[in-house]
Amino acid sequence: MVNYRKQVFGGMKLKSKELLHTVLYFAAFALILFLLRQFVFTPVVVKGHSMDPTLADGERVIALKNTEIKRYDIVTFPAPDEPKKSYIKRVIGLPGDSIEYKDDALYINGKETKEPYLDEFKGELTDGMPFTFDFTLKEVTGKDKVPAGEYFVMGDNRRNSKDGRMIGFINEKDISGDVKFVLWPFSRFGTLSKVEQ
Repeated sequence: MVNYRKQVFGGMKLKSKELLHTVLYFAAFALILFLLRQFVFTPVVVKGHSMDPTLADGERVIALKNTEIKRYDIVTFPAPDEPKKSYIKRVIGLPGDSIEYKDDALYINGKETKEPYLDEFKGELTDGMPFTFDFTLKEVTGKDKVPAGEYFVMGDNRRNSKDGRMIGFINEKDISGDVKFVLWPFSRFGTLSKVEQ
């Protein structure tokens, strides 16, 4: 009888320890995920067609936090004109840059700059109209140059994008993340290719 009780209570203690270890393991795992989500990355669902064909409506991506933002990076930020909504756009102008589009070409600080990520869309145009209509930074923002601590962003689908031409500059502090990975669909799983500067 004594041995039976030892076996029962000993087994219960062992199961309690196993349960406690399992609970602690999952709690630690959940805490690590939470901390990563808060300080390292954020999942984002692309909504709309402003970044076609680079990112399509419904794609799921990962944006890294606290990275150094460079020209042509794709970033997410709270929509300045629509609370509770986020935008995803490409960084075109860095602090101190002057930006101009002329004859469907980008000029940064007076120098023509290639945009290979637009080639696919431009190649499909048949209406004879420019993909990006002419403008200067002064015309759309009232400033000659991108102010310190801010960025000028645009969608890749220039004819269907509410971006810096309408909403102005994006403050560096408002950038939620720098999109680096595509999670879904699986056919696109992997890192976004970097555009040469």
